[in-house]
Amino acid sequence: MPVFDHPEYDHHQQIVFGGDPSSGLRAIIAIHDTSRGPALGGLRIYPYASEAEALTDVLRLSRGMTYKSALADLPLGGGKAVIIADPRRDKTPELLRAMGRLVDGLGGAYITAEDSGSSEADMQVIREVTEHVGGLGHDGRSGDPSPFTALGVFSALKSAVRHGLDRTDLDGVRVAIQGVGHVGAHLARHLHDAGARLVLTDVDGVALGRLAEELGAETTAPEAITEADVDVFAPCAMGAALTPMVSDRLKARVVCGAANNQLAAPGVADQLRARGILYTPDYVANAGGVIEIAWQRRADYRREDVMAHIEGIGATVDEIFRRADRDDLSPALVADELARERFGSAR
Repeated sequence: MPVFDHPEYDHHQQIVFGGDPSSGLRAIIAIHDTSRGPALGGLRIYPYASEAEALTDVLRLSRGMTYKSALADLPLGGGKAVIIADPRRDKTPELLRAMGRLVDGLGGAYITAEDSGSSEADMQVIREVTEHVGGLGHDGRSGDPSPFTALGVFSALKSAVRHGLDRTDLDGVRVAIQGVGHVGAHLARHLHDAGARLVLTDVDGVALGRLAEELGAETTAPEAITEADVDVFAPCAMGAALTPMVSDRLKARVVCGAANNQLAAPGVADQLRARGILYTPDYVANAGGVIEIAWQRRADYRREDVMAHIEGIGATVDEIFRRADRDDLSPALVADELARERFGSAR
């Protein structure tokens, strides 16, 4: 399988393919950059259609973690791990321990944590065979990063609304949320409490209906959410939600969500900008979870410090939007340049 010529290869420091016949493990770990510190990134368990698809995902996600940690001002680099498996059917303690041994073999260069398809309980199993695990909680609290990710997105969204809609509050602002899993549901509650009017969708109809009833929100079919008549579109499901076709039909004037790798292609950022749609770089907005996980590993952990750090995401987004306006560039390009300044100087 070609790696160095892969379109998503970005001078990654290390890419490890691991397998374990007895547990059925088929995994890839990608370490993008460790200039600022060890590579932290979640473990995604997903039934990829092919190894090539899994490689594409892990390369993109690991690079995004480098940029995310840099703009979140964390002493960490970027990495990611994927297991090619169905988490509902294939995930076993033996599989997780085998993954833990693969992580441990990297000697601390990569720190794993929960992600799509994995949980805090899974990290506890992996912790049996390696210390290089995050997201295990602190002081008896849950290690689930989802509430912190949602809080960071909420902070970024308030900034985006100020810049894109010239609004200082969210009262009556219509927001479409694509995906109401752990992060999307927390974000929906923050927005509801702030007075926003919500349009929700998810492939899980039961969870969607329950949350919509709780918040008095509208619902729509997954394929219709991108054309909802709203002010803000919040992608909170899988990546590549913003394709050229979606971006051409989008009615929202602001995009800000929790999903990773929202742009299906780099040119989509310029397409959105040409249409007057303000795009909030995803890895900046969704950094709240990694901030919490990074603080969990510190001896001086204090919840109020974590919350202040996450609230600072809004200030970072403000800076990106100001530079984008000043230099007449897309926020995506400005965010990349700013991140490279930070981890590039560490090199």
